[in-house]
Amino acid sequence: MGTVVTKAELVEAAARAGNLSRAAAVQAVNAVFDAIIANVARGKRVTVVGFGTFMPRRRKARLGRNPSSGREIRIQAKTVPAFAAGQVFKDRVAGR
Repeated sequence: MGTVVTKAELVEAAARAGNLSRAAAVQAVNAVFDAIIANVARGKRVTVVGFGTFMPRRRKARLGRNPSSGREIRIQAKTVPAFAAGQVFKDRVAGR
């Protein structure tokens, strides 16, 4: 599991698949990522059929512990980004 795919590699794959220049592929990849981030930040769900759904997820306030001192602390409620893989994605990862 040590292999990492970078954004540059995704750009290269998009350029090859779409027969695009590298500059056009960079713009396309950035536009997709920017649109996902902007919509999730506004509280919307972004669904890519066959891939998955990006969504904002609300975490409730809770009590936690400071790991260095062991003291109890209050952790504020917050919204975090979440991703749920689609069925096609899950099947491919499972090798089906």
